This record gives sequence, structure tokens and C-alpha cells, in this order.
Amino acid sequence: MPKTDLILLHAPHVYDFRKVPQLYGPVSDLVLSTPIFEMYPVGLSSISEYLEKNGFRTRIVNIAWRMLRDARFDAEAFIKKLEAPVFGIDLHWMVHSHGSIEIAKIVKKYHPKARIIFGGYSSSRFYKELIQYPEVDFVMRGDSTEEPMKQFMQAFLKGGELSSVPNLVWKDSSGQTQENEFSYVPTDISHVMGNHYGTVVRQVLRYRDFASVIPFKGWLKYPVTAVFTSRGCKYDCIFCSGARNAMPVFANRKKPAYRSAEDIFKDIKNISEITRGPILLVGDIRENGEERSRKLLSLIKEHRVKNTLMFEAFNPLPPDFVKEMARATPGFSLDMSPESHDPEVRKVSLGRSFSNEAMEDMIQAALENGASRVEIFYMIGLHKQDTQSVLDTVDYCEHLLQKFKADKRLFLFMGHQAPFMAPGSLAFEYPERYGFKLLYKTLEEHRQALTLPSWKFSLNYETQWLSRDEITDVTYESIARLTKLKAKYGQIPQALAERQIERIERAKVLEVKIEELLRAGKQDEIATLRPEMDSINGFTASERLELEIPIGSIMRLRYFSALRNLLFRRSKPKAQQSMPSNES
Repeated sequence: MPKTDLILLHAPHVYDFRKVPQLYGPVSDLVLSTPIFEMYPVGLSSISEYLEKNGFRTRIVNIAWRMLRDARFDAEAFIKKLEAPVFGIDLHWMVHSHGSIEIAKIVKKYHPKARIIFGGYSSSRFYKELIQYPEVDFVMRGDSTEEPMKQFMQAFLKGGELSSVPNLVWKDSSGQTQENEFSYVPTDISHVMGNHYGTVVRQVLRYRDFASVIPFKGWLKYPVTAVFTSRGCKYDCIFCSGARNAMPVFANRKKPAYRSAEDIFKDIKNISEITRGPILLVGDIRENGEERSRKLLSLIKEHRVKNTLMFEAFNPLPPDFVKEMARATPGFSLDMSPESHDPEVRKVSLGRSFSNEAMEDMIQAALENGASRVEIFYMIGLHKQDTQSVLDTVDYCEHLLQKFKADKRLFLFMGHQAPFMAPGSLAFEYPERYGFKLLYKTLEEHRQALTLPSWKFSLNYETQWLSRDEITDVTYESIARLTKLKAKYGQIPQALAERQIERIERAKVLEVKIEELLRAGKQDEIATLRPEMDSINGFTASERLELEIPIGSIMRLRYFSALRNLLFRRSKPKAQQSMPSNES
């Protein structure tokens, strides 16, 4: 096996989730990963690419996916066989706070001389606590750590001064914590994400390990990828760690760093050589002005990108801009998160306001101009939002179905902030200001909450208007009502709707049983509910099915053909070298 300088590990939400009895509930119904949250952040591939360009050998290993994929996969034995002087573990989303630390313990058990470095949003927010864990040697703060990681690797491997590495928190020889200056916060990010997906592909050949780089369950059938348009944001959504006034709290970022139209398009083009799957552009392309957005659409149109491009809209797009989008990329997809039907609730949650009429005009323009999908997302547990307000949002969804004649390209979703409100977000840092009460505040409290037997008990907040019990109840109720509406208007099959509602009813009954056992101090008996939990957890919610853009078998064959060509063209393997097996 080739020598490796840095191995980047992605942990499941809980280690070992295969043994811990839990009712997951709808915590991941609106994302592509499972409740194990096996999707690793794109920052791992970006760091990997940057280090590879600077002469270091790196490897990404998605431990979460490998554990989920194969019940017999022994993560401990696998980690024991890995060899590298440095292991990096992401704690980007707080949902990995349990699994990441446990994986770090395993690394230290078998590789006591190796050093472990953590990074990501949550690592940056909780770095003071994180560095106190005996398994953690370093924490790298910030949202753009490619260059600091290069400097760290140079200093660590070549005997340089760790004190000179920006953004680094570390333990000296006496075990004392040292905090370097948090000085690297680039406003120009044109030097990163040049071809990070290609780097991952080359790692497949180098280590002959396809399984370890799969992003999430089902990716081979639905090979969606993401292109980031910026780091940071100019808006103040109170639940988002990347919001304008949230970023200074833990990432020291005072303003967003935007990628140019040329850089964004280069990313799209590189991905299109690997896959014909959908490409999600993360961030509103209009956020940094009309010039950039129109230049990007011009490049896409000129080069005839065949992938379905999925755009985000932070504000309703003008109909004329929607038409321009359609001319550039026919069959585009568009998504927006108005959060609530009530503009007053929306104003505080998003830090801005817009009318339902403006959003409806955008939906109308998208459907009339050939959009393949329009996705609208609503949230539960917002400022000034009570039970009736949530249910009124469901009623507004029926209005949309009626207005647009239940067009099957219109997808409506409801969910909640689960399992955690994001640390670093404005609502987390200043809960009283927005009418919230935090139930867990420290890193360790969040770690332990993840092991509790139901998603309800993992929720780290409640509001002035909704208790944790009420958030749970209205989440189940609103999803059930919206499911019935979708069946009523022919958007989903009646049989699928009935299975979804049956799952919800079974989950509600099980919630009561779990709470009764907890109140009676009979935690040990909760394990007897495991078969029922697994049955409910194993159900594929209709929302998950609706999230995926259909990809036919011919398109999938083109994907594998393009992947094979790219692997052999760029890596120039020997003639006898074969395509890595999915089982390798």
C-alpha cells in the first residue's frame, strides 16, 4: 500500500450505531444521507486536493458508510491496518460529536504515535473543549483550512515550528494548550477546489478502495455532487452557522468569500467529465451580483453542460432571470426554503422578508420555462411559530398544489432542526434573543444526547412557543397531513402515502413506550424495543424518494463509462491494471 501522510476519517453519528437502540424519527428525511449521517463534508476532498498539489499523500476513508454498508465490517480492525503519521477527523456537523471522538479513541489505541487533528465548523466552535480530550492533539479552526493544513503538515513532518501555523490549537510537550493566532481567513478562494473530485477518483486507484470514498448510501444509483459558490453568506438565517453574523463567532470570517463565475464553472465542467448525475450549486448564484450570475449562465450555455443543474434561491428570482436560467441549462432544478408561509415568522428566521406572491411568481416562471423540479422547504420550530402556525403552513401547501394544478414537478417538504440546532448559529449563541431555550450547551452534553433512545430526547432546544414534546408532536402531525395532501392531489401514490402515515403512527406509539421506560428508570428494557425501532427506521420515507432526480439506466451507464475513462486517462495506470471493484 502506498505511503500516506494524512488519512482523513469520517465517523458515523454514534459509534457503534449498530448496537445502540434508537428511534431515529424524521431527522434525515430531507437530506440525502441516512440518520447515520454518513455523508462527509466536501472540505475533506478540498483539503485532500490542496495537500496533494503540495506533495503530500492523502486518503479519505468514510468509516460511517463502510459500517452502514456492511453489518460485518469491523471498523476497529480496519483502522488498525491503516498507517499514517497524522489522522484527520471531521467534526463539521455537531451530529458527529459522538462518533468522531470514539473513532479518535480507536486510532490512538492502535496508533499511539500517530497524531490526530480535528477540523470543521463544530470543531472550531468547541475547540476549547475538544482539545481537552486526551485523544485530540490538534484542532484546526476556520472554514478555509487548506493552506493552514499545508503549513501544519510541513511543520509536523519536517520538524518545523507549530507555533507559526495559523489557526492551529495544539498541545505542547508538557500537555499545555497553545492557541496560535487565528489569522488565515481568505477572501480569495480561487486557489482551492480546482479539481477535488478528480483527486478523490485518483485515490480510488491508488488505494484500490472504492467503498471508502462513497459519499452516502444510494450515491451509486443517484450520483449527485455539489459545487460551492462561496464560503460564508451575506444573509442572517438564525439557524445557519454560515450566516453573516454567525461566522465571526467561530470562523473569524467578517465577510463572505465568493468564487468567480469561471471557478464555479470549472468545478461544474470537471464534475461533468466524471458523471452525468445532478450537480447542486450550493448558495444563491445571484448573491454576489448580477454580473457573476449572468457570466456563469453564459459559460454553462456556451459549453452545453448536460448534467441537471440544481440552483438555490435565497430570495424569489425575477421571472426574467428564471427564463435566462432555462435558456442556459434546460431542465434545471430550483429549490428555495421560505421556512414558513407567514412572512412575519420568516422575517426573523431568515433575517429578511419577501412575499408569498413573489415566490409564487418564481415558481410559475420556473414551471413555464421547463424546470424539471421546483422544491420548496418549510421548517418547524421557528421564532413565533406555534402549533397552529405550523399547521397553517400545511394549509398553504394545499394552496400551492391547487394554484399550480398539482404539477408533479413541484415538491413540497416539511422538516425541523434535528437532531441539533447548529452550534455557532445566532439562535444557538443568543437563544434568549430569539425566544429559544438550549437544552444542551457543551460538546459533551451533545455527545451523550446522541446516544439517547429517541430523536425527541436528542433535540437540543425548545422555543417559547413550542416545547420539545410539542415540536415532536407537530412534526409528526404536519408530515402526516402533507403526505395526505400529496396523495389527494396525485403527487404520490396512495399506497406510498398510507405506508408513510402507518410509519408515523407506529413511531408515535413507540415514543410513548420509550418515555414510559425512561421515566420508570427502566433504561435496560429499551433494548427490547429494538426490533420495532429497526422496522420503523428501515422505512424509506416518501420525502427521501422525492428528493432524488430520476436517473435512467442509460444515464447511469454513461456515468460509469465516464468514470472509467477519467480514471484511466488521468491516472495513466499500467496496462494490466483493472478497474477497482466496488467490493475492494
